[in-house]
Amino acid sequence: MSKDYIFRIEELTQEYNDLVGKKCANLGEMAKIGLRVPPGFSLSLDAYRKFMSETGAAEEIRDYLNGLNHGFEKIDHFNEASVALRRIVESRDMPQDMKEQILAHYQEICRKCHVERVAVSTRSAGTASHPGQFETHLNVVGEVDLIKKIIKVWSSTFNARSLSSRKRAGLPLESDPIGVAVIKMVNARCAGVLFTADPNTGDRSRMIIEANWGLGESVVGGEAMPDVVILDKESLEIVERKLGSKKRCITCQEIGVAEVETPPDQCSAFCVSDEEVKEIGRLGRTLEAHFGVPQDTEWAVDQDLTGPERIILLQTRAEVIAEQKTPVDRILDLMLSRLG
Repeated sequence: MSKDYIFRIEELTQEYNDLVGKKCANLGEMAKIGLRVPPGFSLSLDAYRKFMSETGAAEEIRDYLNGLNHGFEKIDHFNEASVALRRIVESRDMPQDMKEQILAHYQEICRKCHVERVAVSTRSAGTASHPGQFETHLNVVGEVDLIKKIIKVWSSTFNARSLSSRKRAGLPLESDPIGVAVIKMVNARCAGVLFTADPNTGDRSRMIIEANWGLGESVVGGEAMPDVVILDKESLEIVERKLGSKKRCITCQEIGVAEVETPPDQCSAFCVSDEEVKEIGRLGRTLEAHFGVPQDTEWAVDQDLTGPERIILLQTRAEVIAEQKTPVDRILDLMLSRLG
């Protein structure tokens, strides 16, 4: 096991992918080339292993799975096991030495931001991209909540979907180490995603931005009909704009977040300005040039900042073009579009 299991985001590069997960490694890579990412730190896959081993959770999980009288033939089997396994993980206390290191890094972010208890997000970071498979917790405030939410991210590796995926792939059910990204929350006026190539056709001459008021989870998760802006990649000129209904958005509460109705005047207005659109596009071009392939990038406009600095990058990954998707993924996309 690696001695070091906590890293500041700025210490990371792509070479750390297998140690901390793709999300954290890519955040570090973006910081390395001078792009704007929130301050934060990463818990490595070894932190997961250390927690599971030292708390006895790993042994209890193995005993539970060995005692089952079925081979996970039914959906109910996965759901029942998920409840039991997550309860095991979440009943454990963070080992004291890990807790002290985590809180020391959290306090460092607080000092950087000149805030006594800075709000952060805790996001899963696997070595390969699995969007939506594990949990994200937003607007986590204070030391007690932070420790609790990190453990909940780890426990989400035992949700029914994750157990089913491992079963289908012939992988062990008792463990699926992931990293955790702990990054400062952006006080987002609006947020969304950028595709540096058309995700439906693969056309690399244009970029597509989807945006909504508040936090970007409503766009990423498909809960809202966002604004859509199409850019010419070379000139960064706007080719087309489509006003989304944006009837609901996700905003920060005192602790945590809530989905709320969007005020009528915001529903009828574009949430991202022409100037912001071009800066998002410029950042997208930089990312694609650096990583060498089209990017699927999450961004936010920080209403506490001004000028280009208000565009903050939250994560990036290689974009999946529709024709590259497996038949199963295409069927799932079709089902989701019909549900929408």
